Amino acid sequence: MSRRPTPVLLATALLSVGLAGCSAAPAPTARPAAPPEPPKATTPAPRVPAGTAPGKTFAVGVRQVKLNRDGDRPLPVTVWYPARGGAGGGPERGADVADGRFPVVMFSHGLNGRPDDYAELLTRWAAGGFVVAAPTFPHTSRGADGNVLDVLNQPADVSYALDKVLALDGRAGDPLRGRLATDRVAAAGHSAGGVTTIGLFTAGRDERLDAGVVFAGTALGVGTAFAGAAAPQLFVHGEADEVVDYAAGKAVYDAVPWPKAMLSLPKGDHGRALLSDGAALRVVSDTTLEFLRWTLYGDAAARDRLPADAARGNLATLDDHL
Repeated sequence: MSRRPTPVLLATALLSVGLAGCSAAPAPTARPAAPPEPPKATTPAPRVPAGTAPGKTFAVGVRQVKLNRDGDRPLPVTVWYPARGGAGGGPERGADVADGRFPVVMFSHGLNGRPDDYAELLTRWAAGGFVVAAPTFPHTSRGADGNVLDVLNQPADVSYALDKVLALDGRAGDPLRGRLATDRVAAAGHSAGGVTTIGLFTAGRDERLDAGVVFAGTALGVGTAFAGAAAPQLFVHGEADEVVDYAAGKAVYDAVPWPKAMLSLPKGDHGRALLSDGAALRVVSDTTLEFLRWTLYGDAAARDRLPADAARGNLATLDDHL
């Protein structure tokens, strides 16, 4: 695949994507034949020191950070974070940050979406001990002009937002001062946000990233030339995806040269497992949370729990090369 196909090709693939929420899925399509099994990855992973993720569930706070890249790309960022107080309930705006230093996950929404569409999933990550920062993109969010080609600018948006979020750790008076593990960072995203996330490991490689989580993503426009230091990847894709074909996501996954796994949902469509399907969302959130605990906290026990979480309820299968 070329690194940057024509804009017409990218537009054709993504113009129909309304990724904030999808209707009922069509009947599953046949799953493509699996390629020969690659050997288990030998690159040491994760690259963070071995450690233990928090054993508790945190209350969750939420805040907004207003950013603007180059003066003409407004990027308001919603930040969910571990908070003081009893766990459970919805995120509390402006809640006091919990004690500790927490890894950062940058999340990219899909076309015609907004960060709040994914609040259920991102709140669970924050409750598990992560600061989750999600930009609202200037042209592909709901209510914007819908310029699909602007997806190609979004990896740079995420890197810029990451600069500013990490800087909060040293900003006098900021609630997140001294609370960010600035050397432990992952990127994640759904559909057009999955394209954005893949781009952060290929054409727009951000070397600060230790891991990636790609939901219903494709490499169209950003390529599969994964570059830089090894960064484990977890792909999540519905086999009945009516927007981004399962085979397209699997092809990107197959191209990843690093430790990797793919969570496949045989009855999953383009967005339900992230947005509305309770049982599938639990499988997806638990599996991704264990992956983040392993890659950003160095928690080997979380890595060992990952296959069991993926198998719960027989809703998904896991291709595991971590």
